[in-house]
Amino acid sequence: MSSQRIFITGATGFVGRHLVSRLNERGASAEIFGSCFPERPESCADLCRVQPNVRLVHLDLRDADAVDKAVASIRPARIYHLAALSQVRLSWEKRAETFDTNLRGTFNLYESALRHTPRARILFVSSSDVYGFLTPLRRPCRERDRGGVVSPYAFTKVSGELLGEFYALRERLPIIAARPFPHTGPGQTADFVCSDWARQIALIEKYKAHDDAPASSAKPVIRVGNLALRRDYSDVRDVVRAYAMLMAKGKAGEVYNVCSGRAVSLEWILKKLLSYSRRKIAYAVDPTRIRKVDIPYLAGANGKLREATGWTPRVPLDQTLRDILDYWRARV
Repeated sequence: MSSQRIFITGATGFVGRHLVSRLNERGASAEIFGSCFPERPESCADLCRVQPNVRLVHLDLRDADAVDKAVASIRPARIYHLAALSQVRLSWEKRAETFDTNLRGTFNLYESALRHTPRARILFVSSSDVYGFLTPLRRPCRERDRGGVVSPYAFTKVSGELLGEFYALRERLPIIAARPFPHTGPGQTADFVCSDWARQIALIEKYKAHDDAPASSAKPVIRVGNLALRRDYSDVRDVVRAYAMLMAKGKAGEVYNVCSGRAVSLEWILKKLLSYSRRKIAYAVDPTRIRKVDIPYLAGANGKLREATGWTPRVPLDQTLRDILDYWRARV
């Protein structure tokens, strides 16, 4: 039975839900176990209704004993390690929690895998934020590139990659690192830029204003941050497809960019979303939405991923943005 089991940390998060859907779409006969935190399994009934073969466990990765018990009980053949505190802005405010969750939690998971299921293939999800500021800034980042760490979140991901490399080389745990660039899609919370803007547009379309209140007389204006930033965005459905392919074909101890290979400005994304709106909407820069430190240009080279797995992106960004807007229209 253990050879048929998959364990997904952070299964109830944005990417985790799409990964569960992807694995089930492929007709996986495996039992899928997923962790959730801080929410409890009973509060994630929506996921279990759509994906009834998923068994959820409430698990704080910072609790070494709880992690050990979970891994010993599940004994998975494959582990997708998605769980992390992933908001860059909050990582400045919650540094200790970010370090404990993203680093100690990963350490606890690897130690438990080493004890109970040392042959399990593990996919560690890192981040393109590890590249930081590169010189020159206007070319796609390659896996061997190194920049300066620009946030506590990025620090934990750099350290997580090194930790995985150590366990892969010295302890022979088959750990592969995925280094995703920004990705978005339906179901993402409004804590992230594309989803935030889509939600604001949907609210204006419904209420003819911006502040969530039907009786508001506010003008239709959405609040934005730094529009000059350029980012390599992918659709989350393409990203989880890459994760599954890396799990099957990636080489232990290696890291792979997951990206489209092309950067667009946030201004382009904003204007594309506004063009889909049913109303004429203006926008204004809100200083509180500008990060303390940010990378002006971030794009990746995906040749290593393509060569290893045959993966190519399928969902165009304009379709992704339409889907996000429709998602929020159905929920506001």
